[in-house]
Amino acid sequence: MHKILVVFALLLAPFSYAATPQQQLHALFDTDWQATMEFAPEFATMVGDNRYNDRLSDTSLAASRAFNAHEEKMLAQVKGIDRSQLSGQDLISYDLFVYEKEKYIAQAKFYPYNAQPVTQLSGIQISFPQLVEQTPFNDAKDYRNYLSRLRALPTHVDGLIAQLQQGIKSGWVAPEATMRIIPPQLKEFAATLDNGPLTAPFKHMPDAISADEQANLKSEGDKLLQQKVGPAIRKLEAFISTTYLPACRSTIAASKLPGGLPYYAQLVKDNTTTAMTPQEIHNLGLQEVARIQAEMKLVMKQVGFEGSFADFIKFLNTDPRFYYTKPEDLLNGYKDIVKKSTAQLPRMFAELPRAAVGVKAVPEVGAENQTGAYYEPGNPDGSRPGYFVANLSKLNSRPKWEMETLTLHESVPGHHLQTARAQEIPGLPNFRRFGWYVAFGEGWALYAESLGGEMGFFTDPYSKFGHLNGELFRAARLVVDTGMHALGWSRQQAIDYMNVNTANPPHDNQVEIDRYIVDPGQALGYKIGQLKIKALREKAEHALGDKFDLRRFHNAVLDNGGVPLAVLETQIDLWIAQQTALQQPGNPVAHSADHPDKI
Repeated sequence: MHKILVVFALLLAPFSYAATPQQQLHALFDTDWQATMEFAPEFATMVGDNRYNDRLSDTSLAASRAFNAHEEKMLAQVKGIDRSQLSGQDLISYDLFVYEKEKYIAQAKFYPYNAQPVTQLSGIQISFPQLVEQTPFNDAKDYRNYLSRLRALPTHVDGLIAQLQQGIKSGWVAPEATMRIIPPQLKEFAATLDNGPLTAPFKHMPDAISADEQANLKSEGDKLLQQKVGPAIRKLEAFISTTYLPACRSTIAASKLPGGLPYYAQLVKDNTTTAMTPQEIHNLGLQEVARIQAEMKLVMKQVGFEGSFADFIKFLNTDPRFYYTKPEDLLNGYKDIVKKSTAQLPRMFAELPRAAVGVKAVPEVGAENQTGAYYEPGNPDGSRPGYFVANLSKLNSRPKWEMETLTLHESVPGHHLQTARAQEIPGLPNFRRFGWYVAFGEGWALYAESLGGEMGFFTDPYSKFGHLNGELFRAARLVVDTGMHALGWSRQQAIDYMNVNTANPPHDNQVEIDRYIVDPGQALGYKIGQLKIKALREKAEHALGDKFDLRRFHNAVLDNGGVPLAVLETQIDLWIAQQTALQQPGNPVAHSADHPDKI
């Protein structure tokens, strides 16, 4: 209740008589960011704001309604600011703020709560251990904050159960096909409380904490894990097993929820930042699949393989030469690729972020139902680095031929470079420094994969095939996501399509399809964003000719932070105009015009 009262106080706060529209705008950004930190203390920890490390988010239905009211109030207040008096980055920020609030409100009109508060990819069994890893443990206060979070976990879980109960009442329930994965994950999570990620902070405590206090903190932590956390996790597992799972739906499509096809159409719009329809995206996916498969068959000829495409896929997925037998060898392989890629970055970018990227393993709990790798952002102040997180489970489904592409996507020049650069851009409001648009962020990471050839990767034909398969995989997503959520495809039909049309291991395809079921539309942003960035590069190359500078183009793409694709296109058009002006004899335009907002 404390958080709700704080937010309503913020809603009533004036602009402090800010004298100009610019000051009003930045005051509003500060108010909104503070409310976000209050509502989502886990997110605050992730971005390096440690003021709320003693709290967990309020998962009650009342908190959801309060935040919905906050978003509506923020939209009304920003529209009260005179947009015509803004320019440069302030104008971009204004438009993005409106865009974000309208997007949130549009989704909340379909369902005002979290439609899936617990999934196999982002449930408490996954997110809480990640939160512990992101939390600083430098002194006794940090440990006391952690103990407070452990005490808060039962109430947090009660809120999750209340959300699930509300879903049963309203018809917004998860598909049984994916929900059945979660009880075993929760059981495994509860079983690791004695010696798992939640106890890790107590194993190597700072010397600055006295031995007696270390013993007291550890004793209290053990007590809370056994008496508070364990029972709460088991309570959630029992509720899902006995009450929620029997109420889950047998269908998988988002269009089968009460919001129907308009709900999925909204998700498509939000994740692609375009006006494309599901059918248009489905058709584009089929075209891209055919195009990429044709290129892959050329690689098959290059290596002298005489069988069919299906035979080659079987060969790639079964031949022992393509797999490590030790987890540490796989992890070291990824580290070597990151090192090589990092060395090539100055050739590809005019300005680079300061933050380096680390490599670590996916936590063991739930690893078999996780994707091959993911990126975990770091702190802007460098106190916690960003990480390429590699899945070391099921080694026979982690082929060497996919490693270069996967590393480029998740680390550099992909997610790490893009997100670290956004965090370090001076002058941007926090909601932009830490903002995320799937089509931009994942589109950039997929585009970053394609830079591998220019950076000295894909010299091995099997790795080249793996790169093409990575692109094919994202094209196939356009087909199966729209197929399942809008066109009546079954889960098995989607799995079969992926198995036949990509070289991904069958286990990976099953995990991926279940991911698309619980996160409708998200997988569409990758290919849509990549194609837009590629088209903008071709446009700039054509317009600028031999004066085209790839390094400066890449910074022009990244140096406004994440943006919707229409905004990106506008900014690149401005950048092209600026670069063209620089080429005119006698034109005094300075090189600072590399950033579109400087016009």
